[in-house]
Amino acid sequence: MTATTIDDASRPAARARSLSVPCPELLGLLVVAAALDLWGLSKNGWANEYYAGAVRSMASSWHAFLYGSLDAAGLMTVDKPPLALWVQALSVRVFGFHSLSLLVPQALMGVASVALVYDLVRRRWGRAGGFAAGAALALTPITVAISRHNNPDALLILCVVFALWALVRGLEDGRTRWLVWAGVGVGLGFEAKMGAALLVVPGIVAAWLWVAPRGRMAAARAVGAFGAAAAVVGLAWPVLMWLTPAGSRPWISGTSDNSIWSLIVGYNGLGRLDGEAGGPGGMGGGGFGGGAGGGNSLFGGSPGVFRLVGDALGGQAGWLLGLALAGGAGLLIVTRLRRTPSTGWLIAIGGAFLTTAVAFSTAKGIFHPYYTSELAPFTAALVGATVGHVATRGKHWRWIGAAAIAGGVISELAVLHSSGTLSWLPPLLVLAGLGAAAALIAAPSRWRRTALATALATLTIAPASWAVQTLGHATNGTFPAGGSAQEGFGGGGPGGGGGFRGGRSGGGFGGPPPGAQGGFGGGGAPGAGGGGMFGGDSAALQEAVSYAKAHGGGTIGVSSQSSAASAILTSDAGVAGLGGFSGRESQVSLSWLADQVAAGKIRWIYTAGGGMPGNDGRTGATDVMSAAAEIGTATSVDGLYDMQGTAAALRAAA
Repeated sequence: MTATTIDDASRPAARARSLSVPCPELLGLLVVAAALDLWGLSKNGWANEYYAGAVRSMASSWHAFLYGSLDAAGLMTVDKPPLALWVQALSVRVFGFHSLSLLVPQALMGVASVALVYDLVRRRWGRAGGFAAGAALALTPITVAISRHNNPDALLILCVVFALWALVRGLEDGRTRWLVWAGVGVGLGFEAKMGAALLVVPGIVAAWLWVAPRGRMAAARAVGAFGAAAAVVGLAWPVLMWLTPAGSRPWISGTSDNSIWSLIVGYNGLGRLDGEAGGPGGMGGGGFGGGAGGGNSLFGGSPGVFRLVGDALGGQAGWLLGLALAGGAGLLIVTRLRRTPSTGWLIAIGGAFLTTAVAFSTAKGIFHPYYTSELAPFTAALVGATVGHVATRGKHWRWIGAAAIAGGVISELAVLHSSGTLSWLPPLLVLAGLGAAAALIAAPSRWRRTALATALATLTIAPASWAVQTLGHATNGTFPAGGSAQEGFGGGGPGGGGGFRGGRSGGGFGGPPPGAQGGFGGGGAPGAGGGGMFGGDSAALQEAVSYAKAHGGGTIGVSSQSSAASAILTSDAGVAGLGGFSGRESQVSLSWLADQVAAGKIRWIYTAGGGMPGNDGRTGATDVMSAAAEIGTATSVDGLYDMQGTAAALRAAA
């Protein structure tokens, strides 16, 4: 009888334990991240029309899908590898073409990145550290913005975080297979955004070679396996493009020689760092990104030591940089570089943090504020590691915690000063930071959690505020940014293009006048026909599209891919941008155009509107447009030429 009574009494407790959540803090993080990334998501419309137009084309043609073509005819690729767009195009094939089909997968990637960062930190620094890391990432303003957008950065972040997570698993058990998985993660990141994924490689390699879980020779072989996995996965699509005859695939946008290797090394490689002519940063005289030889990169502020906490970038991902830097340095010092998994963890994550921070601080090419989204997970992981070390009273936890809090206060004060927002917060930051640091140094250890929680709560007020503000307006257009509608180089909001600190509803730097379409900033609500960045007069282009449909149909070649994307979105038109994104990045040859005309792939050329004239030696589509105007047959639509039967003349002019 007694045994039965005890058994009956224990059943509710056992049942409650079986229903409990193993890591409730992780569940809470995922709920917060999902709310920030998914709430009111449809207000972002098509987000970046350039990629949205490509997704529409890729979802309608497997040929366009395979080669990452902006247009359904398969004439021109986009300027990035297609992995992120493949995910969106497959979603469109399943759920239909609307904005949520594009954006929900992106938001889920953001949530998954938060979960991976949590576990990445929890494995070495405990649940408190994991929670702090996940919260730091989820509340980073640019993380929220990019997770609500269709740029490839959300997938890039997920891939590089996965690579680091796999490395940490390998450091724990010494198995080479985890390092191979890390290589797969880097390779997939390369297929999402090319060279940006390689920023984590130095830290991964250094960590594995230093710790060498199974000896130096085994470590060297494992690193070779890592490199092989990254190369096989990362170069799969580029090799496909390389091996496919040029006449059987689209022209590779962003190049003048139709070479995938030029895209990798130039436009998406050195051009991003050096601002070299022919890369995206050229544009001359420092006006847009510095031009050949360097200079000011207007989009992301001037290169330099304090760039990441400056006006253009600080509010996006710079709030906790000081905490991460001071805390990470302190943790590395106390390890004395012993060959342990914790040391390897710090070398890998710290290496990714430093490599990315230095690259972003010194890049002279066009640098958009949303690029800092790749720095955010590394910053968050170092913040979490510091919190975990202090919470568990690791070696010298008092001084490490105090130094980290001081670093966090300094970086946050710098960001607040440069951004000119939350003017009431600095005094609170100083008082709470000094008090928490003093408590960690001098107060009884039982107060450490209270002091640490107070400091972190105060330090997250600003980024959390900016993260929540991101939900209050459309984060669409070419350049997503976290915070209020006036922050960053925003994309166009409903009805017009935004500009640099000019808002997302028109005006600002280069934005169109009220009621105008297109302009520098692009965007617009679905169906608005905004024209996109460098989109030109979309109403005039629609007139050309209507004329072409009424006179035999066929694809229209225009200078700018942004202008083409707008037409694809608004009317599913057969339009191809021949000069690259803005009309100046790609330089197709006249002989190539002659081949497309002869094959019936291009029937019309529209020379009016769209495209930005080159001033750094890159002519983009200028030569092709000029030849079309001389050789083609003019129509009743101004700037529209019928190219039927002109292939021989084009070849003669080449």
